[in-house]
Amino acid sequence: MTAGSRLRQIGWAAALLACLCLFLGLSFRVHAVKSEVQLAERQIIALKRETMMLETEFETRASQRQLADWNAVEFGYQAPRADQFLENERQLASLGSPRGPGAPSPIRVARAETPGDAKEQQPMVSPLTGKPVELAIAREVQEGNGFADAFGELLSEASPVRSAQARTMLHAEVSE
Repeated sequence: MTAGSRLRQIGWAAALLACLCLFLGLSFRVHAVKSEVQLAERQIIALKRETMMLETEFETRASQRQLADWNAVEFGYQAPRADQFLENERQLASLGSPRGPGAPSPIRVARAETPGDAKEQQPMVSPLTGKPVELAIAREVQEGNGFADAFGELLSEASPVRSAQARTMLHAEVSE
């Protein structure tokens, strides 16, 4: 009896192993078919996109023919020739003509005229106090220290890093 039950156990184990192998083979086959279906769907989507692009191209070319017909028949437009292109701004300016006797005057930008000499620059005025404001840079340039020194001073004041060292170095260079 033990030999029969032992043989039955081995048979059941073999049947279970065969079922497991068939299940694994079947699941691998299902995954392979699933991958093929996804690949086919991607190809279908790519072909639909290509079809839409070709339809758009066809419609565009058809409308170009229609526009060309309208240009030739109704509007009288023609494609530009090579001699119609300009080399530079001077050629464009040479195409201009003087204004005719009844032409409107050109549009001009409005500006406020200051009393006195227009070339003389007015000092900046503080909007709060109404007093003239003098910039430190302008003062140093007028004193003769030069623009480079004034610009260096501006940078040293604006820089949060090592500002004290920059000022001492700048003042040491000025005093020498």
